[in-house]
Amino acid sequence: MLEIHNVTKQFFHPNGELLTASRVEELALAAGEQLILAGPSGSGKTTLLHLVAGLLSPTSGEICWEGKRLDTLSESKRDRWRADHMGYIFQNFNLLPALTVAENIMVAAALRSRSFGGEQRRQAKEMLALVGLEDKSDNKPAHLSTGEQQRVAVVRALINKPRLILADEPTASLDRDNAAVVLDLLQSLCRENHSSLILSTHDPAVMAQFPRIYEMRRTERRLA
Repeated sequence: MLEIHNVTKQFFHPNGELLTASRVEELALAAGEQLILAGPSGSGKTTLLHLVAGLLSPTSGEICWEGKRLDTLSESKRDRWRADHMGYIFQNFNLLPALTVAENIMVAAALRSRSFGGEQRRQAKEMLALVGLEDKSDNKPAHLSTGEQQRVAVVRALINKPRLILADEPTASLDRDNAAVVLDLLQSLCRENHSSLILSTHDPAVMAQFPRIYEMRRTERRLA
C-alpha cells in the first residue's frame, strides 16, 4: 500500500552546511499493518512522518501510495489525499484552543465530508463515547488533563476511518498509565478500522507492543 524508495530529506544549515535530516532506503507498509519508527531524538523520525504526510517534499527518492507517487502531487492534491486517506497524531496534540473538544473533532470530519454540522457533531460525540469522554464534548482543551487531550487527538485522527495513521511519539508526554491507555486505544481502533499505523517512539515499552520495528539510520529488524 505504502512504499518508500531511497528517500532523503536535506536542509541547509545557516552556516551553509548541507545536512541530511532523514534517509530511508526501502520501506513498505501493507494494509492494516502496524509499524514502529524507532531511533533517538534527531534520527529523522518526525521528518519521515512529515514526508509521508506530504507536509515536506523529499530531496530525492519516491513515496508511493498504491503505486502512485505522492511526492509529485500538487499541493492541492496532497491536501485532498490527506483528507481522504490519512490521520495524523502530533506529539503536542495540536488541538485548537478556541474550539470545544467536539468542535476539534468536527473540523477533522469536515475536511473529508466538506460539511460542518449536525452529522459531524453526532460522529464526534459517538467517538468520544468510545473513549469515555462524552461528558467532555463541550469543554475547551485547556480544561482536560494531558491524557484526555491525547485521547481527543487520537479520536480526531481516526474520525474519518482513514486507511493510514501517522503518530509522532503520541505517548511521550504521558505517564506510564496514561501511555498504556492511549496506546491500547490507538492500536485497537486501527485494528477495528483496518487502518495501517506508523508510530514513532524511542520508548522500549511502546516498541514491545508492535511486531515490526524500523530503526532510523540502521537496518530494519522484525520481532517474532
